[in-house]
Amino acid sequence: MGYGVLSVTGNKPLLVTMGILQLNKYDDHYLRLRKIFERVTSLIDEYKPDELAIEAPFFGKNVQSMLKLGRAQGVAMAAALNRDIPIFEYAPLKIKMAITGNGNASKEQVAGMLQRFLHIPAENMLPQLDATDGLAAAVCHHFQSGNPVSDKKYSGWKDFISKNPGKVKK
Repeated sequence: MGYGVLSVTGNKPLLVTMGILQLNKYDDHYLRLRKIFERVTSLIDEYKPDELAIEAPFFGKNVQSMLKLGRAQGVAMAAALNRDIPIFEYAPLKIKMAITGNGNASKEQVAGMLQRFLHIPAENMLPQLDATDGLAAAVCHHFQSGNPVSDKKYSGWKDFISKNPGKVKK
């Protein structure tokens, strides 16, 4: 499970941290859920976010995988609710569209766009793409919700560029 934390100053998002929860070392599914709850709670306590953006459950072919993913998402949401943090859900297609302009973009394309947009040095990029998946949900939320300082809202990456000429390095 990946996560990303943004700080927004004015209308400019800055990467605070991103990472992953290594859950494959735990055989017990219920222990994994507990670890998710504990880690999300600790991230909330450490970074004190105003909101939590999460990828909404999606339909897949493997029912057991969907069930486990839904439980994991629910536990992360429960950790946020436990700290009175509002939750915003975005479909995977919406997140990819917001970041790359293409709802069928690969995880690598999403990671590359985030790296350029947030000016993340190559050495700070994690090899696990789950980290940038979590970060992508946060950036998507930033695009969708605008900012208290600004009334700008974005329908996607191309819309952001058109409304912010000169702010994105190519």
